[in-house]
Amino acid sequence: MGFSSPEDGSHALDLSLEEASGLPIFGVAVHYPAGHVVPMHTHSHGHLIYADRGLLRVEAESGQWLVPPTAAVWLRSGVEHRLVVPVALQAHGLFVHNDICARLPEADCVIHVSSLVRELIMALTQADKQSLSATRMGLLGELLIEEIHAQPALPFHLPWPAGNADSPIQRVCQSLLNNPGDVTTATGWADKLAMGDKTFHRRFLQSTGMTFGKWRQQLRLMSSLTLLLKGVPITQVALASGYESHSAYTTAFSKQFGQPPSVFSAKL
Repeated sequence: MGFSSPEDGSHALDLSLEEASGLPIFGVAVHYPAGHVVPMHTHSHGHLIYADRGLLRVEAESGQWLVPPTAAVWLRSGVEHRLVVPVALQAHGLFVHNDICARLPEADCVIHVSSLVRELIMALTQADKQSLSATRMGLLGELLIEEIHAQPALPFHLPWPAGNADSPIQRVCQSLLNNPGDVTTATGWADKLAMGDKTFHRRFLQSTGMTFGKWRQQLRLMSSLTLLLKGVPITQVALASGYESHSAYTTAFSKQFGQPPSVFSAKL
């Protein structure tokens, strides 16, 4: 949410009026067309990013987050990030003053958006600010902070290896990101990189904080959300994501996200 809509030339958002209001939390809503990318930027405030439909991807140096309409991404102040928009959507950005960020998650994460949280986000980002009193805006913001604090973190984060883009582990991760259905085993990748199995596994774990198998499954499941969004049949989604069958994919998806893909896709 660091830039205005593409129709305005993607210039940086002017938040001076909102910042001058003195409110602890304020927000904006911006329309983005399909395929749009908001380039890397940072904010001096804590930042909550939500899209009321579609699937928004938020990328930072530490990893990537996929955000369905039932979730939002929380980023601490100063975290450099960019937005990737697979389908046209309305993005809602909320900015939280640093003096109250201590009441929110200490790490960047995806949180559940309950019906109440959604309505609060809409009220703070879409309402005519001149028609609402500062007192009411302040109370809405306070309630939103309390609700965010109560929401559980969700498994929509894919950690990304730190370091040079040409590093061996980064090359493996980028290759799998480009082709989630790649069935090359850890041994196969180790051979391609001319390193032993144990060395590959150790370096992968050190770079991402996850084992190769767990990271690849997380990638496959998260990547499959985009296919579900496009209405691709679940069996085709399963095969494209590297699973041998509809049932194997459904089992893994349900274990990761707490519901089968048929239920999840109905909410997109």
